[in-house]
Amino acid sequence: MSIPINQAESFKALVTWLQGAIRQPEQFTLSYAAESSAFVRFNHGKVRQAGQVQQASIGFKLIDQGRHADLDITLSDDLRADIQRLAEGLQQLRDTLPLLPEDPYLLLNFNDWQSQNVQDHPLPETAQAVAEITRAAAGLDLVGFYAAGPISRGFASSSGAFGWHQANSFNFDFSLFHENGQAVKASYAGHEWNSEGFAKRFEQAREQLEFLGRPLRTLAPGQYRAYLAPAALEEIIGMLCWGGFSAQSIASKSSPLQKLYAGDQAFSALVSLDEHVSGSLSPAFSGEGYPRSDLKLIVEGRAGEQLVGSRSAAEYGLAANGAGSGESPSAVNMAAGTLPDADILKQLGTGLYISNLWYLNYSDQPGARMTGMTRFATFWVENGEIQAPVSTMRFDDTAYSLLGSQLEALTQERELLLSASTYSQRATASALLPGALISRLTLTL
Repeated sequence: MSIPINQAESFKALVTWLQGAIRQPEQFTLSYAAESSAFVRFNHGKVRQAGQVQQASIGFKLIDQGRHADLDITLSDDLRADIQRLAEGLQQLRDTLPLLPEDPYLLLNFNDWQSQNVQDHPLPETAQAVAEITRAAAGLDLVGFYAAGPISRGFASSSGAFGWHQANSFNFDFSLFHENGQAVKASYAGHEWNSEGFAKRFEQAREQLEFLGRPLRTLAPGQYRAYLAPAALEEIIGMLCWGGFSAQSIASKSSPLQKLYAGDQAFSALVSLDEHVSGSLSPAFSGEGYPRSDLKLIVEGRAGEQLVGSRSAAEYGLAANGAGSGESPSAVNMAAGTLPDADILKQLGTGLYISNLWYLNYSDQPGARMTGMTRFATFWVENGEIQAPVSTMRFDDTAYSLLGSQLEALTQERELLLSASTYSQRATASALLPGALISRLTLTL
């Protein structure tokens, strides 16, 4: 399963045609997105739907003396037809530009940079992955979604810049349901399928499923010792990425990490967080035409670099570093700690083991205080042993507490979590995260 090698050449052909079709002082940028994906849905441990999706599209921006307009075009396998669509799009944008005002924050990159990255990791045949999943799920009520295949991204501009990115990946997102309606949610994702790694991840979910058969424990609101599994920690980190590292949000003082960047607050020295583009599913260039490199967002608990898109660079006099329009990380990498996975329950002692969180939102955004619900396999632990599943609870706490004053340890092992989003196309966002041992988490109801 691979994207035909001629897709990069087809994109180059579109770029060459457009270079010859524009007229001075017009400029253009052309972005490219494609995938060749296998999708398999499971219900009650059996395949219920399977299919293959191959699609490609371009995002075309035409610029003329400060005015610009955009158009998305779906591509076919017929280069002649695609050039015709591009020609029609060019005329459409030419007709639109005179109707638009000049954009004071348009900042083009006139450098003719070149970038190519092809991560051609071998993926399993879909039949092999499905066979391993169905064998593991025998006798279980499994609901899941498997997606795999190469994703490609491209960029070109009238200034001569050209970037090409391809990365192979798979993501199996699944839940195991107990007959009482409780569920364990888990995922197994990466660049290369490892049968032993999958079996280990599945067995962990299966063991948790057994505990869900015990009577539910209801806790009173209060403060509890807790362990956040990587999937739960991802929800908290994801909230911080929602404007937290954005240059625009920081400059306008609307960032939830405003106090961190002002030096008024800090996380634990255990916390170091990078935007690690190298080797990730995300391309090393933005759709705005700027190269991307690895950024140190949090360094041993202190504020590091910001994500700067071209519009923020123009408005606030900053240097653009390849951030997208939302200025949110897409390749999150959190440094590991020293706590072995095998010692998690022992070190937790008595408290909560939280596999997942959901419905998170800010209860006090300037203070980085967030609230949300426990969900899917949250357990009460006593003396290092799981005793019972816990009824759904709401937490309300600050990131500066959870990842700061109350953070005791991070795990040695980290889990790669890929975005399961398939809206329009498979997403390229990823997070490599440890688990976190928290001495005090506040439950409100």
